[in-house]
Amino acid sequence: QVQLAESGGGLVQAGGSLRLSCAASGRTGVNYAVAWFRQAPGKEREFVAVISWSGGNTYYAGSVKGRFTISRDNAKNTVYLQMNGLKPEDTALYYCAGRSTVTMPTIQRAYDYWGQGTQVTVSS
Repeated sequence: QVQLAESGGGLVQAGGSLRLSCAASGRTGVNYAVAWFRQAPGKEREFVAVISWSGGNTYYAGSVKGRFTISRDNAKNTVYLQMNGLKPEDTALYYCAGRSTVTMPTIQRAYDYWGQGTQVTVSS
């Protein structure tokens, strides 16, 4: 079992930045792809970004590409999401998810482990 815990959310003005963290504990010796998803009020959860287990490959949703950067520090069992140029439409509950795989899934049902989420609110 792997436990994931997000942190770093908060309230920021449009144009600002936040860095989210996803810390893993438990059975972390296995290589995991990690993704970020988000869910805005009244909307379905959507894919944001994913990083391969090695950190060598990343993929982003079109709505965040060029503004968000996903990275990982395997020595710290932590994945990060650096969010720059935030917009009010980025307001959502952000979740990280993990799966033991060499691929980089972008769909929710592919992931076995989920954190509880961290709230990001962007004011205009």
